[in-house]
Amino acid sequence: MNHNHRFSHSLRRLSFILLMVLFLLPQESIGQCAMCRAVLESSGENSMAEGINDGIVYLMAIPYILVAFLGYFVYRKMRN
Repeated sequence: MNHNHRFSHSLRRLSFILLMVLFLLPQESIGQCAMCRAVLESSGENSMAEGINDGIVYLMAIPYILVAFLGYFVYRKMRN
């Protein structure tokens, strides 16, 4: 085994361990969308509350759409 291969292997192993540690650490939620929406709706600014709600739906929908497109392309690739 040469030096570059050993370095690459150890770097890969370190990256994997770091990634697993990051996934296992508890994550705090910085923004509570439902709470923000409730505060905005109670303030009487309906247009602003609707805008925040539309932004929440937009942010929630994009990952699902991307995964659907990825699944479709993988399905097409596997069929060929």
